[in-house]
Amino acid sequence: MARTSYHWRSLSYILAIVEVALAALDGEGIAQPHGVPPASSIPTPTPRSVAQRATVSVPPAGYYNPYDGGGSLLTAVVGTYPPGQGEPINAIISAYSDSAVLQSTASNGGLINYYQSFGFSTECLGQHAGNNQGANLGDGNGYLNQTAVIRWDYGDPTLGTCEETIEGGNHVRYWIQDGSQADSGAIFMAVSYEMPIAEQHNIVPNGYNLGRDWLVGNATSQSQIIPTLNDTNSSTYSGQTAFNGYTYSTSVKYVSGLLPNTSYGINHNGSVPVPGDNAVDGLVAVMTVKIVGEPASSGAEWSLPSTGMWTLSMLVLLLSIFSASPLL
Repeated sequence: MARTSYHWRSLSYILAIVEVALAALDGEGIAQPHGVPPASSIPTPTPRSVAQRATVSVPPAGYYNPYDGGGSLLTAVVGTYPPGQGEPINAIISAYSDSAVLQSTASNGGLINYYQSFGFSTECLGQHAGNNQGANLGDGNGYLNQTAVIRWDYGDPTLGTCEETIEGGNHVRYWIQDGSQADSGAIFMAVSYEMPIAEQHNIVPNGYNLGRDWLVGNATSQSQIIPTLNDTNSSTYSGQTAFNGYTYSTSVKYVSGLLPNTSYGINHNGSVPVPGDNAVDGLVAVMTVKIVGEPASSGAEWSLPSTGMWTLSMLVLLLSIFSASPLL
């Protein structure tokens, strides 16, 4: 999917980002879009460094099946109706990927830089907008909140995820399978395409399956949209992306047997299923990512400034644009 140029939409758009910035300066979270109370006692993980992960064992599949350790590929979502519904973890970055890609960092070609190579980036102004979800990857850690949320950046890795937060789009929650009982280092992702915040970030029809396929299509630079209704457990895709001097080669194979082909127990299952497809089609995209090109020097790598200075600078910029521009 081609990147588009960033643009200011309206006064309400500017004011929404200013609201995010003010919340960040106050040290507060963003109001929960669904009116759901904060997540319970599920902790947020602290990823380990490369040195700490030196003893990782990689199973033949490139990950351990969470069900073998009492886990699940459905997330735990607070406040669903009826209670107990989850969202599918429908993509995995295999532990056979290069070790740098499996690190939650934008430096050295890490996972964040990889996401940025195909149009995704970190959350608006570094602030988490929305509810946490937990996942049990069967690795002995039990349920943990997502390590991070990654959003479609609308062509701008710096501010574009602010647009996704407001107007909706594709987004990813991810967890790392690194517990003592199943330490593969694989990245497990719950991918879905959400509606605008004005529509409470509900999921678009077929949004779990489409979100997965659109992420795969971007990660492999497909020239055509992946035909979701034709997906099978023999579907494969491959291609290259690049960002910040790093070039990535991604190979994807769809597998069955990890997720059920069902709408039962799936969050938003009253609106997500479409004729010919359940809310979840039972397929997981397993991605193996290799770094095939690196910058000559790491000195030019893209990075965000510290959250406080970044937020203050962006607030000043937005207010100056607001004061100098005619209303649209």
